[in-house]
Amino acid sequence: MCERCDDWKLHDPSLSGTRLSQAPVSRRRTLDLMAAGGLAALLGGLPGGKASAAQDEKLRIGYLPITDATALLVAHAKGFYKDEGLDAEEPQLLRGWSPLVESFAAGKFNLVHLLKPIPLWMRYNNNVPVKIMAWAHTNGSGLVVGKDSGVESFKDLAGKQVAVPYWYSMHNIVLQMALRAAGVKAVIKNEGEPLAPDECNLQVLAPPDMPPALAAKKIHAYIVAEPFNALGELKAGGRILRFTGDIWKNHPCCVVCMHEADTTQRPEWTQRVLNAIVRAEIYASQNKTEVARLLSRDSKGYLPMPADVVERAMTFYDEAAYDQPKAIRNKAAWGNGRIDFQPWPYPSATKLIVQALNETVVAGDRAFLGTLDPDFVAKDLVDYRFVRAALETFPDWRKDPSVNAENPFERTELVAL
Repeated sequence: MCERCDDWKLHDPSLSGTRLSQAPVSRRRTLDLMAAGGLAALLGGLPGGKASAAQDEKLRIGYLPITDATALLVAHAKGFYKDEGLDAEEPQLLRGWSPLVESFAAGKFNLVHLLKPIPLWMRYNNNVPVKIMAWAHTNGSGLVVGKDSGVESFKDLAGKQVAVPYWYSMHNIVLQMALRAAGVKAVIKNEGEPLAPDECNLQVLAPPDMPPALAAKKIHAYIVAEPFNALGELKAGGRILRFTGDIWKNHPCCVVCMHEADTTQRPEWTQRVLNAIVRAEIYASQNKTEVARLLSRDSKGYLPMPADVVERAMTFYDEAAYDQPKAIRNKAAWGNGRIDFQPWPYPSATKLIVQALNETVVAGDRAFLGTLDPDFVAKDLVDYRFVRAALETFPDWRKDPSVNAENPFERTELVAL
């Protein structure tokens, strides 16, 4: 196993006596502070204070071990950054969203993938000058339920414990859309606190902690990015209740983010970064099986999972296999895959996310959400210039199944609960 994988110990929930890793007290305090809108205060105590444009030309990449990071990793593995004349350091794997957010905001990284609601929260609740530069992928997540949970529908999640990877995540948004449609109320309560018959209790867990928590029956279900859904199926006795891409057609999940100062002070450098990212997404879209094996621990080792798990996460989307429960309902009409790769950041999706967050239960201070205008956020949070230029340079992105070739830069959001 590669050094990268040795540094990140993946729990195998198929082993008896699995212990759940616990976040250190400092990490819990950090998460609470960040949720309360204290990221700027937190950064004041870190070396360097707050993020600023790097003085060197090195590309410094941070990522989580999920398929959402595919574009950033493929661009490194296939030499696309090098082809653009970029000096890219070895991508650094982090275990959870909080350390990645902190590291990026403090300037340790200048290229990351983040769950799309996170940069929104960073920019408007914490005044961190982050910019969304492109989508990292579409779809690529699902809700996994325990084999003995008795959950056959979203209605059955009443009275249950469900884990999400972050409060400001597409997973939390889509889950709560489905819960509301089923008449179930999402709540955030302490462990052991009683639930009303119509309440579903949510908690945040790092993605690698989810499969062992499900296997140990600490939770009834979790919703997260791949390959932890595939891992839950193969190692934790879980099953997919519904794929999120079958609820919200070709929804964004993770997005490619950079510091705003880099985009203004180093536009040519920024364009080269986006060229490599777009090229990597096209390659991933057209070579999913190869890319899955490339990223796995059996090859380059960017992801600490075996090739069969990553390949399932990227390619296995069979309606018959997921008929009980009916996890796939719209594949024929929508033509999407388990995960797809297209970089264009549709403004319509950003607007819907802003609207949906106002109906989504999250921990911490959420008052800022009520002040956000969806049209303003779609124009201010996202930088369309560099990705648009890269897409014109590499037009094969239009061949991805999640792109309407006749009208590739506009779409109407479709949600089917």
